[in-house]
Amino acid sequence: MPAKSNPRTHRNNPYVLDGWAVKLHRSAAGTLFRLRTELAILLSGTAGVLAMARALTLTWALITLAGIIGLVTLLPPTRRFMTRRAWCVISRHRLQRVFFETRMHTRSGRLSLILWIRPTQVGERAWVWCRAGICADDMEAHTGEIAAACYAREARVAKSPRWAQLVKVDIVRRDTLAPRTVIASGLAPRWPATGRDIP
Repeated sequence: MPAKSNPRTHRNNPYVLDGWAVKLHRSAAGTLFRLRTELAILLSGTAGVLAMARALTLTWALITLAGIIGLVTLLPPTRRFMTRRAWCVISRHRLQRVFFETRMHTRSGRLSLILWIRPTQVGERAWVWCRAGICADDMEAHTGEIAAACYAREARVAKSPRWAQLVKVDIVRRDTLAPRTVIASGLAPRWPATGRDIP
């Protein structure tokens, strides 16, 4: 008995490229794209050490590299710069993971694209390009999950005023307006014996 023909053939299937996109996302090329920052740092560091090893010896090249890393971590401006950039990379990976875990993806498994992520005074700001079937309201419904996944205090989602598919995600890690030390008021009445404030 011959097999029944499938009415949805490749000729009339509007989602021909979806299977290819899922295979690419789960393939080595998709993994390389997601780890592009780490790979760029690793390759440029290795190339720098090898270039210095040709000009000097390998021992002096490693000593020079250790000195540069020590200088970057000891100076406060460069340490802040590197820390903020590292949080951007971590947040990008965590956003991709929370998109997958909360099912904020297309039915074929395609995640929204994180176009750009940069540090701000309170954390990071990510610009996300939503795929068809995902909108800013979906992300706004999952702000708690986004904040928890990114190890942040809170997450804020805002739509672009011009394009509906472009969404701004603010990851808030610290409150710059909160006081670091609380100064007790000398005007508040106190208990005479204990020195504590009267309730």
